[in-house]
Amino acid sequence: MKTMTYTIATFFLLFSMAGGLAWAGDDKFAAPTDVAGPPEDAEFTESGLASKVLKKGTGTEHPTAASEVTVHYTGWTTNGTMFDSSVKRDKTSSFPLNRVIKGWTEGLQLMVVGEKRRFWIPANLAYGENGRVPGMLVFDVELFDIK
Repeated sequence: MKTMTYTIATFFLLFSMAGGLAWAGDDKFAAPTDVAGPPEDAEFTESGLASKVLKKGTGTEHPTAASEVTVHYTGWTTNGTMFDSSVKRDKTSSFPLNRVIKGWTEGLQLMVVGEKRRFWIPANLAYGENGRVPGMLVFDVELFDIK
C-alpha cells in the first residue's frame, strides 16, 4: 500500500511538473530571442529606430503624428523584463501618436492596419538613460485602427 501511495504521488508530481513545463514553454509573453538588440535584417531609420515586420498588414494608409491609433503591444527591456502589455491585459490601447514616446510616434507611422512589427527604440527616443524605464526598449506592436 505504501509503495502504491508513493507511485501515485510521484505520478501526480510528474504530471504537474509536465503541465507546468508545457505552460512555461507556451508563454506568449516571454521576451523575444532578439530582445538584446536588433538583428542584422532589421530596418533602421535616420534617428536610430530599428524595426522588423513580424506580420504584414492589410491596410494601405499610414498614421500621421496627429493620428489616434488602436494597438496591442508588449514592451520589454533589453534584459528580457516585460514592463507593460496591453495583450496581457486583454484590452487594446488607443492614443494620439503625438502624445507617446518619440520612438512610437516615428515607428507607428511606418505601419499599416493589420501589421505587427517589433521595434528596438533607443533610449533617446524612449524615456532616456535614467527615465522611468531606462535604456533601449523593445516593443511588439500590432496596429488595429487609425483615426
